[in-house]
Amino acid sequence: MYFRRFLRLEAEGETMIGFYSYTVILTYIGFVCGSIGIYFAAHGSTNAAIIMLLLAGFCDMFDGKVAKTKKDRTVQECQFGIQIDSLSDMVCFGLLPPMIGFSAGLSGAVQIAVFSCFSLAALIRLAYFNVTEEERQKQTSERRKLYEGLPVTSVALIIPLLFAFRHDLDSAFTVVATIVYAVIAVAFITRFTLRKPGMRAMLMFIVIGALELLLLIFKHRHAA
Repeated sequence: MYFRRFLRLEAEGETMIGFYSYTVILTYIGFVCGSIGIYFAAHGSTNAAIIMLLLAGFCDMFDGKVAKTKKDRTVQECQFGIQIDSLSDMVCFGLLPPMIGFSAGLSGAVQIAVFSCFSLAALIRLAYFNVTEEERQKQTSERRKLYEGLPVTSVALIIPLLFAFRHDLDSAFTVVATIVYAVIAVAFITRFTLRKPGMRAMLMFIVIGALELLLLIFKHRHAA
């Protein structure tokens, strides 16, 4: 039975589980960036991990817009897109940022507790988004205009900025970074609204990310 099903799927061009159209490519690339970033962080390459975080943020910024260019997406494709986007976000923006902190020496009991709460808050937020977004899409096809709480993708700009001033803060960095991570975690699950950025704002975010990268490189060379 399974062999016959495999032959039928092969004939239909569906020999692999999942969806592989151009609409999900950026999400897949972003996930790979996040995975590589965790690898770098685990080996103490903090700056390389931050660069991967920035790249993951760039991919996430445009993956939804690319997906919406395909007008004939099935319900399954739309739901799959929602799920993999959140799963990828959990790796890139829920796990990678704490790993970056850990790789920079933030390894005390307080920091580990804050990092755990950070990842948990990201998990709760993303799961909540999945549920509400599926319900919203059943009711309307309009583009989402507002975010509830701080989007997890915002850490792609916040964390690099924090670490760009790591050496300037010197001994105060541990306290400042711990507070920043804690505040972000609370903001993930606090009920307030933010307007979803348009193309102009997204281009501004890209410029900010590029400036943060240059600042990070400059500060690293200066510290060395």
